[in-house]
Amino acid sequence: MASVASPVIFKEFCPLYYLLNAIPTKVQKGFRSIVVYLTALDTNGDYIAVGSSIGMLYLYCRHLNQMKKYNFEGKCESITFVKLLSCFDDLVAVGTASGRVAVFQLVSLLPGRNKQLRRFDVAGIHKSSITALAWSPNGMKLFSGDDKGKIVYSALDLDQ
Repeated sequence: MASVASPVIFKEFCPLYYLLNAIPTKVQKGFRSIVVYLTALDTNGDYIAVGSSIGMLYLYCRHLNQMKKYNFEGKCESITFVKLLSCFDDLVAVGTASGRVAVFQLVSLLPGRNKQLRRFDVAGIHKSSITALAWSPNGMKLFSGDDKGKIVYSALDLDQ
């Protein structure tokens, strides 16, 4: 017996101008002006993460209505994938066009938890563009995939 589908409720939306206006459309690199393209997006109840073509991660906190910027040290390479996780710690995994994967452990307001931003690199495993990232529910495992079909499992213990 087929079940009856519940009715679909449409809601009005408004463009996220407050978010888009906080991200520059161009940046200056020496004497050159470089256009910033938005290349990756992920959202959850707490954050909106936007990756860019200049290697900058823009992280908008929905509770504080505040934009933060994070980048990779070294050369400016395009972010191809971002993946958020809210569990005991707030984590962001970022993959780039050259195969770099980094994990950002965000500052926590909880007592006894992380009081400063920490970054961990999963280095030297992928040689091509990252096309997928997935977290385990507890944040102790990160799976990354690249455009050559290679899938890597990384075990994370952020308390050590």
